[in-house]
Amino acid sequence: MGKPSDWLRVVMHAETEAWVAELGFHELDAFEVSGKKWGRFPFKSYANSFYPEHDICEAAPAGQYDIIFAEQVWEHLKYPYRATQNVLDALRPGGYFLLTVPFMVRHHPHPIDCRRWNATGLKYFLEECGFDPKTIRSNHWGNRDCLEANLDKWVRYDEANHSLEHDDNVPLVAWAIGQKPAA
Repeated sequence: MGKPSDWLRVVMHAETEAWVAELGFHELDAFEVSGKKWGRFPFKSYANSFYPEHDICEAAPAGQYDIIFAEQVWEHLKYPYRATQNVLDALRPGGYFLLTVPFMVRHHPHPIDCRRWNATGLKYFLEECGFDPKTIRSNHWGNRDCLEANLDKWVRYDEANHSLEHDDNVPLVAWAIGQKPAA
């Protein structure tokens, strides 16, 4: 939606924003875990929290939500399964969880950096955590030029100089959305 982005997130942002737009922003009570990216969208309501004030591994967010976002957070969690169970607890029946993670990027401990998932791994992780497997969508994006450019620093996207061509063998980021069973 018009905001400049890190090169390795351009395609991810476009696709995840399209997925959420299909659900209808105005109809959703939204919560974002340790972020504020989704606060600029026209949700029915929006709330967020940040670590360490709220540790998603230790407790579910207060309230009930139609969609919960975790943008580039799960790789930093000691207990991602436990955190995802807390997300499920805070989702209304039929609610959605949208998760984005790096895959092939440099180590970045904030405060720790523990793991990586690709698109297939995210799909099975969400299924294992209790999301309806028929509703899980996942994808990934990357290319060699973007990988090399981002080895030492995060590079802002420059449309004139950066390709968004995808190389399936070089997934830099992955994302998935799953739906909590309705009953």
